[in-house]
Amino acid sequence: MAEPIAQELDTSGLDCPMPILKLKQVLKSMQSGERVRVIATDPGTQSDFPAFAAQTGHRLLAANANGGKYIYLLEKA
Repeated sequence: MAEPIAQELDTSGLDCPMPILKLKQVLKSMQSGERVRVIATDPGTQSDFPAFAAQTGHRLLAANANGGKYIYLLEKA
């Protein structure tokens, strides 16, 4: 069974670096293993989120693009 999503963060309308900064704030309040879904509209997040996950050790479980919306699922390290 998949772990439930603990948080949802909507960064629609925010440009780089705000989606990553908002994500960092949310991750600080979460426990290891909890998941957060992030909704973004900045196309730059397609490269920013995988790089952020690789640098910080958090797991990027999914990344989807749909009609100008980018949806990410991350698990806190």
